[in-house]
Amino acid sequence: MPPPATLSIGDLARRVGISVSAVRFYEARGLVRAIRSEGNQRRFMRSDIRRLSFALIAQRLGLTLAEIEAELSTLPLDQAPSAQDWRAISERMRGALDARIAMLERTRELLDGCIGCGCLSLERCALYNPADRAARAGAGPRYLLGDHWDDPA
Repeated sequence: MPPPATLSIGDLARRVGISVSAVRFYEARGLVRAIRSEGNQRRFMRSDIRRLSFALIAQRLGLTLAEIEAELSTLPLDQAPSAQDWRAISERMRGALDARIAMLERTRELLDGCIGCGCLSLERCALYNPADRAARAGAGPRYLLGDHWDDPA
């Protein structure tokens, strides 16, 4: 027996592993779109399983909801995305993921002694950040955010 052409909101929630209220939230944000049955029940395309699964994965990778919405807005709502559609999203996401990986690597390297400059070691900061030079670049952990020790900032 072939799978049904559409899914109920409960079936979609179970298939993706989220609550029905989460499906409603994503629907309100435009990530998926319900089709109303004759009985006015929400019905979803099977391709919405992929759209919501992508949203969950992207969130775990650190993408914001706005970034996820922007990527999913490039996909057709009325049919399953093609391999080419997913490849295009992957290519656009690559730069953002590379930047996040670089920040995680900097964090790992600096975490024991400095989160640059935040400041965990006032004695060492006299060497690495004299006169609080990092503050001129802005608030927060400047070196972790990508500023360099020798930036004149």
